[in-house]
Amino acid sequence: MVGGPPPGFMGPRSEATEKLKPPKPKSIREVPGFLKRLFVDFFSRLFYIFRLVWDAKPWILFVMVFMAIYNGVSPVLNAYIAAALLNALGDAVTAFTTGAPFVFSKILYLLLFQFGYIFVNSLIHSVYNMVIRIAGELVTNHIKIRIIDKAKTIDLQSFDRPEFYEKLENANREAGSRPIQILNASFQIVSTLISMLSFVAILTSVSVTAPILIIVLAIPSAIINFVYRRKNFFYMRRRSKERRQMNYYSDIITNKDAVKEIRLFNLSDTFIGRYKETFKRYFAGIRKLIVREGSWHIGLSAVSSAVNCYLFLYIAKKVYEGVLKIGDYSLYTGALNSISNGVTTLINTTATIYEGTLFIDNMIAFMKEEQTVVPRLAEPLHVKRHCAHTIELRNVSFRYPGTEKMVIKNVNLLLREGETAVLVGLNGAGKTTLIKLITRLYDPTEGEILLDGHDIRDYDLAELYAMYGIIFQDFGKYAVSVSENIMFGDVKRGIIPSEIEEAARQSSADAFIKDLPNGYDTPLMRIFEQNGIELSGGQWQKLSIARAFYSDSDVLILDEPTASLDPIAEQEIFNQFDRLREDKTTIFVSHRLSSATTASKIIVLESGMIAEEGTHAELMHKKGKYYELFSTQARRYITESETTETAATPR
Repeated sequence: MVGGPPPGFMGPRSEATEKLKPPKPKSIREVPGFLKRLFVDFFSRLFYIFRLVWDAKPWILFVMVFMAIYNGVSPVLNAYIAAALLNALGDAVTAFTTGAPFVFSKILYLLLFQFGYIFVNSLIHSVYNMVIRIAGELVTNHIKIRIIDKAKTIDLQSFDRPEFYEKLENANREAGSRPIQILNASFQIVSTLISMLSFVAILTSVSVTAPILIIVLAIPSAIINFVYRRKNFFYMRRRSKERRQMNYYSDIITNKDAVKEIRLFNLSDTFIGRYKETFKRYFAGIRKLIVREGSWHIGLSAVSSAVNCYLFLYIAKKVYEGVLKIGDYSLYTGALNSISNGVTTLINTTATIYEGTLFIDNMIAFMKEEQTVVPRLAEPLHVKRHCAHTIELRNVSFRYPGTEKMVIKNVNLLLREGETAVLVGLNGAGKTTLIKLITRLYDPTEGEILLDGHDIRDYDLAELYAMYGIIFQDFGKYAVSVSENIMFGDVKRGIIPSEIEEAARQSSADAFIKDLPNGYDTPLMRIFEQNGIELSGGQWQKLSIARAFYSDSDVLILDEPTASLDPIAEQEIFNQFDRLREDKTTIFVSHRLSSATTASKIIVLESGMIAEEGTHAELMHKKGKYYELFSTQARRYITESETTETAATPR
């Protein structure tokens, strides 16, 4: 990712978290409206999940509907089979003791029916579990693709906002498991309702008040569940920063790029200690919520158990009095248990769905992230290709999102067709930021940037990006083959071996590529392949330069393209660039000012402003900021050269 959050820009709560909360009612009159908003929000999120799964594979929903109906009917059928079997066994015992005739085949048929039901039930659930696992993979893949498709359109400035990272982290975390979990829970409610209504109908033949009593007792438990699911969700939202910190502290210790410094500076215990401290803060709050919710449920469970005990005794008394058979006791107590468990399931499942739909807001919020770096015109202008271009900045100023400091201040600059400009200045002067503005990775806070006389905001964005051949100082290192790393300079062309090799030759990368085990087919980085090769910093930089040579670009932008190279290799590449940039507008960023001597224009940046502008001869004659920088660097090279020669002289 290019860019990062500005220092100090990390608040304890994000705007996304606060916006998600509906305004609480200030009086009793506002309660109905408040509940209505909760209801509408809940079902809109639930519909969004159904739509996600439907878009992934519609058959998943049909399978779930079938299982919902089957799971609702099967417990009732099982209860009737068990009751009929017990009654038949009771009749057999009575017939045996009284000598009355009894046909044993009745029991045999019931047993066969019961075992047939058990087998079919087991078979259906085994197949369903297999299908739902496959469905889970398909839905996860569908959602991941939607997330990365969205990510490719998101403005670079979004990556500078901590709340965006919260959305991204939460969306990725929930993408795989939540939708299928919520749908399973939703259809479980349908199954539970079918079973409950059937058992209520059965139980009313013995007592009308029993099912009502069980349902009424469940209401407090339902309230507790919903209240604490909501508390848990918003606690997780508020503590997103701590979760990211824990992930950062645990990951950095195992990061292959950081592990050398971590070991040498003995930082492992420091980061482990910070992980433990962060977890302690995070855990304190979540433990308190769990204990409070559990305490409420323990009390309510005691009351519920006492009521169930009374109802069981009532049915047992009916059996004792001869009103009911032994099998009926199994049927009616089973109905009581099923209603009680069903109510508990309804409460817990509904609360789980509610919590899940709240978490799915993470994805909804991410998918709603607006793209602002888009063409201003309904019919964007087309970029002229394969020609030199004029770039002009007029009163351009810029600050990163969420900050007040202008990092670019009122810059006016004209780069004519075929001109080669070099940006120089100390670290933090704004050189890389200026390049991001010229390439429209960001839009200026103030002013405008023109390409061939038109504001770059009027051009088709894909065509604008395709026009630039660019190497950033934090260039990409991709865990693919050497050829693919070079081909990424112009991915539309694909791999053309002869041109790939020519680009490598021009960047001086061909020398080390020939020594690799599989040449241009060698996989790089030991992330996926056992035979992957780790390159040095200079070798990676030569590959990144080869990408620039391979790109079909009109404007070359090179941000510290030779920082990891020795002076001889640097000079070779600059000689190649001299041929490559013929008739092209070129912008260099370089700390080695020797590369600036042949440029047609040198722009000296200081604190985001243009301090000086001119050719090397003009600026040296002026004896200003550029003269100071160049002379200081030249003295260092001369001193280093003299020291090396002295050390090499025999004594």
